[in-house]
Amino acid sequence: MKSRVIKVGSALIGGGNPVLIQSMTNTDTRDVEATVNQILELERAGCEIIRCAVPDENAAYALKHIKDKIHIPLIADIHFDYKLAVKSVESGADCIRINPGNLGGFERLKIVTDAVKSAGAAIRVGINSGSLEKDILEKQGVTASSIVESALRNIRYLYDLNFDNFKVSLKSSSVPMTIKAYQLFANQDNSPLHVGVTEAGTLFSGTIKSAVGIGAVLASGIGDTLRVSLTGEPLDEIKTGWQIVSALDLRRKGPEIISCPTCGRTAINLIDLANKVEDMLQVSKSIVTVAVMGCAVNGPGEAREADYGIAGGKGQGLIFKKGSIVKKVDEDTLLEEFAKILKEDGII
Repeated sequence: MKSRVIKVGSALIGGGNPVLIQSMTNTDTRDVEATVNQILELERAGCEIIRCAVPDENAAYALKHIKDKIHIPLIADIHFDYKLAVKSVESGADCIRINPGNLGGFERLKIVTDAVKSAGAAIRVGINSGSLEKDILEKQGVTASSIVESALRNIRYLYDLNFDNFKVSLKSSSVPMTIKAYQLFANQDNSPLHVGVTEAGTLFSGTIKSAVGIGAVLASGIGDTLRVSLTGEPLDEIKTGWQIVSALDLRRKGPEIISCPTCGRTAINLIDLANKVEDMLQVSKSIVTVAVMGCAVNGPGEAREADYGIAGGKGQGLIFKKGSIVKKVDEDTLLEEFAKILKEDGII
C-alpha cells in the first residue's frame, strides 16, 4: 500500500517521495548557538529533517531562533506536556513528535491539533514498545501486534479531529518486533511511516541493528523517513542512514566505495588505502562507484563495473576506469596519482 503524502515544512513525505534522512540534536535546545551549529553541521552531512528535545518553555521559545538560522524542517520532541506542544508550534516547529494518548485526554489533544492545523504544521505519532497503554499490555504483552494496536488507537483520535497531516513510528529495540510491527501497520493504514530501531545501541552494535531493521523494512517497500538511533554522535546517524538507503539503491548522495576483503594475496596495506580513499571522497557529490582492490585478481576483473578503481600489487598498483587499465604506478604514489585522475574528471 502506498502511503499518503504529508507536508513537513518544505518536505513532502510519503506517496513515493524519496526516503528522507533524519537525526536528533544532542545539544541543550535552550543553547541556541550550540544547537544551530550542530544542525548546520548535520545539514552539510546530508541531514534532511532535524528533531530537538523540548523539556521546558525556554526550549520551546528557543525553537523560533533556531528555526530562523537553519534550512531543514524542524521537529519538536514533546513528552506529556500539551502546553509545550502548542508553544513549540507557535515558535515555528514544522512538526511535533507526540504520543496522542499521553497528553492528558482528548480535549488537550484537540487544543494541540488545532494549534498544529492553524500553523500548517504536522505531527509524528511516536509509538514505542516501552510505553504502551496498560490495557493493551495486560491483554497481550509487548508484541508487534500490541504496538500496532496502540498506534491505530492513537491515530484514530487524530482522524476523529479531521486531521491527517501526520506520520507514524512504531519502534522497538527488538529488530524482529520492529520489522513485524511496520509490516502489520502498513497493511491497515496508509499513513507515512518514520522507520527506526529505538535504543539501538552504540556505534558498532547500533549500526548493525539499525541496518538490519531499517533495511528490512525499507526493502519491503515500507518507510518514508528514517532515523538511525545511536548512542553516539548525530553525524554518525546521518552517515549510517545514507549508507542504508544507498545499499538498497533507494538514494545516493555521493560516491559508492566497494573494496575487497583482505586475504593472503594482498601485498599492500589495503585497509589503510581503502580508508584514505573513503576520506578523499567524503566531500564528493558525484554519483559514481569507486573500487579499492587488494590485488590483480580482484582488480579490473572483478571490479570492471566500477567507474573508477585502484588495485594494489607488490610494490606497484593499477588505476583503472570501467575495467580498463589507464595507469600503472609505484605503490607509494598510487593514492596521489589516483587523486589526480579523480580531480581531472571533476569527481573530487
